Amino acid sequence: MPCTTLLVGKLASNDGSTMIARTDDGHFDIKKTVVVEPKKQPRKYKSVLSHVEIPLPDDPMRYTASPSVDKKNGIWAACGINEANVGMTATETITSNARVLGADPLVEYKKAKSRREKDTIGGIGEEDIVVLVLPYIRSAREGVLRLAALLEEYGTYESNGIAFNDENEIWWMETIGGHHWMARKVPDDRVVVAPNQFGMDGFDWNDAFGKQKAHLCSADLREFIAENRLDLNQDGKQNPRDIFGSHDDMDHIYNTPRAWYMGRYLAPHTYNWDGPDADFGPESDDLPWALVPERKLAAEDVKAILSSHYQGTDYDPYKSHDTGKRGMYRSIGINRTGVTAICQIRSGVPDTIKGVEWICYGSTTFAAMVPVYTNVSKLPAYLSKVTTDTSTEDFYWGSRLIGALADPCYADCMQHIDRYHNAVANESRRLLLEYDRKIAAAKKADGEALREEANEALCKMAKEQTIDTLNKVLLTASEHMKNGYKLSDN
Repeated sequence: MPCTTLLVGKLASNDGSTMIARTDDGHFDIKKTVVVEPKKQPRKYKSVLSHVEIPLPDDPMRYTASPSVDKKNGIWAACGINEANVGMTATETITSNARVLGADPLVEYKKAKSRREKDTIGGIGEEDIVVLVLPYIRSAREGVLRLAALLEEYGTYESNGIAFNDENEIWWMETIGGHHWMARKVPDDRVVVAPNQFGMDGFDWNDAFGKQKAHLCSADLREFIAENRLDLNQDGKQNPRDIFGSHDDMDHIYNTPRAWYMGRYLAPHTYNWDGPDADFGPESDDLPWALVPERKLAAEDVKAILSSHYQGTDYDPYKSHDTGKRGMYRSIGINRTGVTAICQIRSGVPDTIKGVEWICYGSTTFAAMVPVYTNVSKLPAYLSKVTTDTSTEDFYWGSRLIGALADPCYADCMQHIDRYHNAVANESRRLLLEYDRKIAAAKKADGEALREEANEALCKMAKEQTIDTLNKVLLTASEHMKNGYKLSDN
């Protein structure tokens, strides 16, 4: 699924937390956010798309998820945080190349052509991965190892990047063909940008086949590269992106420009991003996978980056005059996003409130983001009771409506949108601080009730602000309808 991922190490964040974030860019996929209790977790999983059946352990943990409301294509849980304060987002669809996919083909479901034949069962994919992994892991590293075992046994039918985080570490994992994989621990002081491409641009093979402190991979990956002559690098260097990834024309329109813009935001003075003498341009194949940001990032910065549409450049689709380049690259904040989440695991707070998930639905350019505590038995109806029918009674549809109404009259609506974003962000921070203090001072037995009370207060606030903004953008959009006329009967 076309998405954009951002990973923030604990020394790159403002409060020492780790953050993994992704825009889940389906085709207007209707999403909700729920808590999955252990009794609701299946003991045998069957994929709708690939038909693979997988037995699951008997000891799942509680976890949050943002599944599709319409289950016709499966669960598509997208992201979440479990009760051990481990976060996961899956998946960032990535690119590969013919050499890799020829050597280790994807494991695709194929329906039998006649009654005498049997269907060919497929592997696992984005539909399945969160449900198969998140309820069973107690660290980010464990997430890599559990998913690796599943990939090696069942294979995958698509190329994907997957992120895991706990209080101390973030791990990024990329699949290679049908059964192979590699993973890196994100350096604590770095921010990783991942826009639908195979991303890793360096790998310590000695560590991966030695102490495995920060690098992991398939046990036979070296042999796989050599036997299939996959390495295109010169001078003995082995850049994984050049071995396993792609550098085609579609990348230069759809993928690399997003990495360029994110890098430009994170390190505007470290590199030259613009003009004929730029170190990196929107179509550069060697954009850094990880950067040291010039200032530390808060959740609001992550939201801002994932809402961007090339502001301040000639590529902005909302630019008032045609630059000849307007809208030529795929924006990060795109119309068809279902859910965007930041899985934040915090330090310096009690274990029961370390996990906070920031939720945004619809186009991030227009939608606001609200945080919730994840260590709860249920989430407010405003997030969890979404249906397939348009409504102002939930956050998903309220966000979608605001985006659809504001987009055609962007210049006239953006003041409403900016005020909306600021109001929700400001009040979210105030409520989080208030309840962090209440919960820290309360008796342990009262903690869950306070966390659920906080989530209700956060969602009540978000609903009030969303309805208020919807009223304003509806009026503005109505005033700009094409059948309007300056003369009236007043």
